[in-house]
Amino acid sequence: MASSIEFQLFAPYNKEANLIGSFSDWEPIKMEKGDDGYFRNKVELEDGEYRYKFQVRSKSWFLEPDQWVDIIDPYATDIDEYTQNGILKIKEGKKIVDTYVWQHDDKPLPADHELVIYELHVGDFSGGEDDPKIRGRYQHVTEKLDYLIDLGINAIELMPVKENPGEYSWGYSPQHFFAAESNYGSTYELKRLIDECHAKGIRVIMDGIYNHTNTDCPLTQIDHDYWFHHEPTDPDNSWGPEFNYEHYDENLDLKPAWQFVGDTVDYWVKEYHIDGIRYDAARQLDNYDFMHWIVNRTKEVAGSKPFYNIAEHIPENPAITNLDGPMDGCWHDSFYHTVKAHICGDRFELEELKNVIDCKRQGFLGATNVVNYLTNHDHERIMAELADRSIFDEAAFKRFKLGVALLMTAVGIPMVWMGEEFGDYHPLSQESNKIDWNLLKNDLNSGLQAYYKGLINLRKHNYALYTENIEFFYEDPEAKVFAYTRWNDEGSRVVVVANFSDQYLAGYTIPNFPDNGTWHEWTGDYDIEAGENQIMIDLPEYEAKVFVK
Repeated sequence: MASSIEFQLFAPYNKEANLIGSFSDWEPIKMEKGDDGYFRNKVELEDGEYRYKFQVRSKSWFLEPDQWVDIIDPYATDIDEYTQNGILKIKEGKKIVDTYVWQHDDKPLPADHELVIYELHVGDFSGGEDDPKIRGRYQHVTEKLDYLIDLGINAIELMPVKENPGEYSWGYSPQHFFAAESNYGSTYELKRLIDECHAKGIRVIMDGIYNHTNTDCPLTQIDHDYWFHHEPTDPDNSWGPEFNYEHYDENLDLKPAWQFVGDTVDYWVKEYHIDGIRYDAARQLDNYDFMHWIVNRTKEVAGSKPFYNIAEHIPENPAITNLDGPMDGCWHDSFYHTVKAHICGDRFELEELKNVIDCKRQGFLGATNVVNYLTNHDHERIMAELADRSIFDEAAFKRFKLGVALLMTAVGIPMVWMGEEFGDYHPLSQESNKIDWNLLKNDLNSGLQAYYKGLINLRKHNYALYTENIEFFYEDPEAKVFAYTRWNDEGSRVVVVANFSDQYLAGYTIPNFPDNGTWHEWTGDYDIEAGENQIMIDLPEYEAKVFVK
């Protein structure tokens, strides 16, 4: 039996709009405009799947006045990449995205301060390991979840999965904000991935791009300057039409960019049950009022479950996460730059190291306000950086482990870039660049992965590392050695002693040790006694010792 299905298009200052689709043999169906700025029409449709588009008289400055243009529905939840039409699915007389039934919404998920995040690109993470031309899909990530669980990961951050043009991309040129990337599989498969993550106690953070869009985004064709700035506000950092969060429509009492982006965020939280958003290029959003509003909206929609909002704000600014700031956390880019320079041997600036290990020294307030990383999708891998300095093999892995020790014991949330945990070395590239799982067959690579796994496990079970508490209690600038301690009020304590020199320091004494008695040294798996508030150890070059009590 046919049901009356409504189509609508928000285009408040456009003169005319039509609906065309497979249900009308692509003949135009005139739409009527209401006082609220929406064109609407209803069509009698049987259950099934249909293709459709809108036609609208454009108000965009780069087209002829009132020129008719065909556009995909800006709110289309699925796109036919071959015909470039929206896909409409009707079941039991109602619009649906798919038939997925969630199974694991009741599973407990880790709190923000407990997170160990793993950033990945669906197309390059896994799938088709024997054929580099095969792109990864949602199902391949699902198949690797047990690997991530074994590593200790409890949150994955997906690089953008909104529909982008072309067969391969990083996803940072979004064209359709409600449609999931079809190159990776179906909406059903994406939901299954997220549901399976929840079943295993893994939160899913989505990378969201809300500062700009692709030039072919339907909104740009309807009325460019209604949603976007007429021209770039920051020409040196312009990647496409920029959402104008200042524009207020007095006639309709709304802010167009706020309404559209708010609707997209609502949709992804409700429809895909995501647990956090990473806001790309937050500095270019340049509107704290909007960011406060959107963050509050995510938490209202998420309800009782934890939801983590992370800004990529470069250069970083503590204000974005502090008492009056809108975000829960932000990418800690100075941590990356500082630690990379020091494990590569470029310089030794003790105060600089202390500033990034204890983010409070930079003005941040707490442990969930920064996300620390040794690299991410925007930077060269550590192994590539070391190789550029002719540091290879065991020497490279040794220095890498020193960085990992700092990453997992610094104040803040640690994030791992896919493949980093076993020393993937591929150079930065926006072309298809799959990580090489075969590296795990090598002793050095598997040893690095085991080191990551162990330190992640330590972090997750020693609650001293969840706090903001940190004290740098020893430093020897000439020897390039320093030590710090982390603790909580329940008696857990961790001490890190780091040697950033190329000298093996035998019988080295660390005075002012936080506590006498027996300590367990994690990296070598042995017990050692501290007495008279000091400890004596052998401290190899470019190595950290981690003591636990």
